[in-house]
Amino acid sequence: MTALTAKVAADNPPPPPPPGVRHPKRRGVELALLAGAVLIVWFGHASVGLTLRGTVPEDAGRFAAGLAAAALVAHLAVRIFAPYADPLLLPIALLLNGLGLVLIQRLDLATPGRAAAHDQLVWSGLGLALFVAAVCLLRDHRVLQRYAYLSVAAALLLMLVPVLFPPINGAHIWIRVGGLSFQPGEFAKVLLAVFFASYLAANRTALALTGRRIWKFRLLPGRVLAPILTIWLLSVGVLVLERDLGTSLLFFGLFVIMLFVATGRIGWIAIGLLLAGLGAFAVGTLEPHVNSRVDDWLNPFASIEAGQGPGQLAQSLFAFAEGGALGTGLGEGHSTLIGFAAKSDFILATAGEELGLVGLTAILLLYALLVARAFRAGLALRDPFGRLLATGLGAIVALQVFVIAGGVTGLIPLTGMAMPFLAQGGSSVVTNWLIVALLVRISDCARRPVPWDEEAA
Repeated sequence: MTALTAKVAADNPPPPPPPGVRHPKRRGVELALLAGAVLIVWFGHASVGLTLRGTVPEDAGRFAAGLAAAALVAHLAVRIFAPYADPLLLPIALLLNGLGLVLIQRLDLATPGRAAAHDQLVWSGLGLALFVAAVCLLRDHRVLQRYAYLSVAAALLLMLVPVLFPPINGAHIWIRVGGLSFQPGEFAKVLLAVFFASYLAANRTALALTGRRIWKFRLLPGRVLAPILTIWLLSVGVLVLERDLGTSLLFFGLFVIMLFVATGRIGWIAIGLLLAGLGAFAVGTLEPHVNSRVDDWLNPFASIEAGQGPGQLAQSLFAFAEGGALGTGLGEGHSTLIGFAAKSDFILATAGEELGLVGLTAILLLYALLVARAFRAGLALRDPFGRLLATGLGAIVALQVFVIAGGVTGLIPLTGMAMPFLAQGGSSVVTNWLIVALLVRISDCARRPVPWDEEAA
């Protein structure tokens, strides 16, 4: 019988596996988009020089060559180590970073005593170097899941260290060593996203299926929710102590979004909005610094009515109004009247005034596309950790853009965060390049073809 079975099997071999679907790598598309991004940034740099100095800047050629070389190195790293990565992530980040350099350089020329473009260029170079290192060295994003508790410990340490340093603009969020300053909390948000993703992925079944039901709602079990809730409360408490309320809001939103994605319970969004509203009301009432920002938001023209001239928010609204649909042109605006925060919190006002509604919409669409590609990479993954991590990283960018854009346009009170890639801030631009590197690695895993035997299994 065994011999007969063997003879039948030999006469009827199993069918060969179906030919694998050819997944396009799209690295040529990425290279073409990078070339377009470099050209757009170079034209912007030259336009600023022609407007303000009457001639193309002498360093325009070196600037374009350096930007192109950095883009090529980053592209080669992706082509070699992450060939199936999303082709839009790197060009979007490079274009936003380059536009930020152009806007900061334009503001530097109007405020020669407070130059910041050179430092921002150095930080951007460090960010790109970190991007290349992360893409080359991190071969699988799932490795990060092993270091969940190490990540949260490092995040809390990074948030505590600035308390030991003198406050800057009333907040203990900076570390200044000599002439160099950076904000450790920027790196903490990525580490917390790794921890949240790892913990929620490991406990997703208990979070989704267990707990006491009250009417139409199911309460999460305390033994599962307590550790992550404790970590979140500690991180937010430290930030409130440091008066960094913008990052506190970011961490709260990140926590709620990732909890909703992990459990699939829409009620967490409603609870999050309710708690955010109560917390904002309490802090806005009790904290004088925040209370003044709320007053400015409710009546941005109060200082004008009192004969004291326009404040920062009023100047920002005037800048957006002056820009109209097509803008005044690079170098033709007056957003420097905003004051010291024109290159950081209010840099979007310069873009709105000089690029107009069309240019501002294009910038916001770039952010929207970056976030959408992050969510798309997460949806395409099979492992829960990668899905949650991609969602969390995309949510970080989305929340920052919403909070900052809403603040400078008068939609919500100002919170004092940096616009990703666009605003002045070394630690911010480096952290955002790290976020893009992680998304590149995740999207490479999501788009990589699955072997036939693994797919069949």
